[in-house]
Amino acid sequence: MSNINFSSPREAARAFTPKLAQFVDATLYPHIWADPALSARDRSLITVAALITGGHCEELPAHVRRAVSNGVTHEELSAAITHLAFYAGFPAAITASAIANATFNESESQA
Repeated sequence: MSNINFSSPREAARAFTPKLAQFVDATLYPHIWADPALSARDRSLITVAALITGGHCEELPAHVRRAVSNGVTHEELSAAITHLAFYAGFPAAITASAIANATFNESESQA
């Protein structure tokens, strides 16, 4: 399990479930993420919130980075995580905060 690249679980799973990867590539990004009814920024906030609420920590770093690239600020992510503490639970928010902080620190050290 230590060989799994948790910064991109979809890439890590691609070799084992190529049909699932094809479905994601053919449906999620070109149809769902591209739907103009919501901005990419809003979709990123929703996705981060859903991952935190569902306890899907493995996918959180990639989506935190995507949220920032879609215009969500560190302050907004911090506020969203704090807000979610009251709905998803404090352990989920604390874990998400630690993951977001590590993701930002990793991104800054690579810059």
